[in-house]
Amino acid sequence: MSAATKVGAVVITMGNRPEELRALLDSIAKQDGDRVEVVVVGNGAPVPDVPEGVRTIELPENLGIPGGRNVGIEAFGPGGRDVDILLFLDDDGLLAHTDTAELCRRAFDADPELGIISFRIADPDTGVTQRRHVPRLRASDPMRSSRVTTFLGGANAVRTKVLGQVGGLPGEFFYAHEETDLAWRALDAGWMIDYRSDMVLYHPTTAPSRHAVYHRMVARNRVWLARRNLPAPLVPVYLGVWLLLTLVRRPSGPALKAWFGGFREGWSTPCGPRRPMKWRTVWRLTRLGRPPVI
Repeated sequence: MSAATKVGAVVITMGNRPEELRALLDSIAKQDGDRVEVVVVGNGAPVPDVPEGVRTIELPENLGIPGGRNVGIEAFGPGGRDVDILLFLDDDGLLAHTDTAELCRRAFDADPELGIISFRIADPDTGVTQRRHVPRLRASDPMRSSRVTTFLGGANAVRTKVLGQVGGLPGEFFYAHEETDLAWRALDAGWMIDYRSDMVLYHPTTAPSRHAVYHRMVARNRVWLARRNLPAPLVPVYLGVWLLLTLVRRPSGPALKAWFGGFREGWSTPCGPRRPMKWRTVWRLTRLGRPPVI
């Protein structure tokens, strides 16, 4: 481990969970090794009281999850370059152990190809990790660490060299799939992503559909993700597979209506710059267990 490896943390908040935010910040302060510098971004809302030494930024409007996190990145210099590693943590999460930052330092120092680490999310009361929180297709064993092709947005660590090379999160996504967009760009640039079961963020079990915009955003951003990143022949295959999966899951009538509205919006609105991944990246994703058609 390099003692010079600097770690920062970005937390975005809507200001409505002050007790949970304080508990998260306390868990960051208790991390072993050098101090983790923290920036809390109020995403269109005032930031609640925070401990001394925690920097705060209050945005006049809600920029969405990726937009808010991008502001937090830039608080550490362009592309976050003032630190070597950035932790991105949900404001209602809690680092379960005091060695998480130290484990991140060791992991990144030991593997120069490693660009992103996805933590394991566990319910604080039951210890259970939801299947959807294991970022791979074979998700039955959340205790198995492995290379993966995406990561969890509110429980991860990113080498800032990745952000400097491929850019930050796609702010226009606002909510949903922004992590996969960054993951695909990082993989295309030669970086790797690990899921680590020993790096744990406690987070209460919730359903993503609790967000009113969930079905529309998921569908719209899925189309944008494909249009931005996939080779042209794979775009209809990828979106066709996800259309079928959505129908098989038999969502409610209003949910399906919102989903199709978002799907149409994804085709009719600008998706940002198109930079299709190389075919060797498609093969890399396939070898890692998740070809970019599902």
